[in-house]
Amino acid sequence: MKIACLSGKGGAGKTLVAVNLAATAGNATYIDCDVEEPNGRLFLKPEHTREVVVHTKLPEFDAEKCNGCKQCVQFCRFHALIYVKEKPMVFSEVCHSCGGCQIVCPEGAITEKEKPIGTLEIGTRGTLKTVTGILNPGEASGVPVIRSALKEAGETTIIDCPPGSACSVMESIMDADYCVIVAEPTMFGFHNFQMVYELTALLGKRCGVVINKEEERFEPLEIFCQEHEIPVLLHIPYEKEFAALSADGQLICEKSEEARELFAGLLREIGGAI
Repeated sequence: MKIACLSGKGGAGKTLVAVNLAATAGNATYIDCDVEEPNGRLFLKPEHTREVVVHTKLPEFDAEKCNGCKQCVQFCRFHALIYVKEKPMVFSEVCHSCGGCQIVCPEGAITEKEKPIGTLEIGTRGTLKTVTGILNPGEASGVPVIRSALKEAGETTIIDCPPGSACSVMESIMDADYCVIVAEPTMFGFHNFQMVYELTALLGKRCGVVINKEEERFEPLEIFCQEHEIPVLLHIPYEKEFAALSADGQLICEKSEEARELFAGLLREIGGAI
């Protein structure tokens, strides 16, 4: 079972839910797909870590074989290729490594070279396997790193998605069995929650909501969930103890009996929803 934790904005508590859910599950795999700013490892503190370099493929041109037909340029729907001063040029930032230009080249002038764009940090925390995707600074897209990280998924997997609803989020939840949307009980948080919910609905994913940092019920969010038949899985109270533990990089499910019961109940609820 693959459970994806996502949120419409940073700071809503997505990672808080993901790491505590993973720690409560125990014999599971935690995958941090927030590759631009992965911080789940700050809480899980994995041991016995090893690094795996993630590469993407870029076209490389043989000037002696290229006859300037521009078929590769015409083929590329992402406009990653142009022909300047009688030679092709590739824009690596928008190249999707599809390999199509190599296939259509009639002269066999195109080969592919590997370019490192990030790493996977794979470790353990007791019986929990941890996988952290890390995108190299300056890279335009983290999707290849996310795809590599998701290949490490196990029977029970908790996926910590990037915030928002962009392509990287869609890639992270594509194979998820259930999506947990973490929302703040504010008008701003509600607006961002709606965008993420639209993405899960578009992909046909079953989902539920965790309302974090709740001081009092926020009616617009609850009414929206009722109208769209979205289960509210958990209310996490805005408590000083939880905030202090999280700020100190600790798992609240291991330090607070109340929190442990909350996340154990969340796991049971999700299991019953599938």
